Amino acid sequence: MDLCNLTEFLVKNLVSNPDMVSVKQFDDEDLITIEVLVSSDDAGKIIGKRGMIANAIRTIVQASSCLNNSSRVKINIDSF
Repeated sequence: MDLCNLTEFLVKNLVSNPDMVSVKQFDDEDLITIEVLVSSDDAGKIIGKRGMIANAIRTIVQASSCLNNSSRVKINIDSF
């Protein structure tokens, strides 16, 4: 599964407004950056207490990356 699609699937299942989720992937030589934009109402649901949900999303996506191509993944979560 594509890392961008995996991240989008995970985030859309956690938020109240899945239509307001935007996920973009930027590739570099040895780093993949995934930018996640959610509505300001859903930002807390994605970050979670002490960042636990955000860290869980990062762990799942990084594990998937290691299974496929061993690139480092950085996920940035922001709201609009």
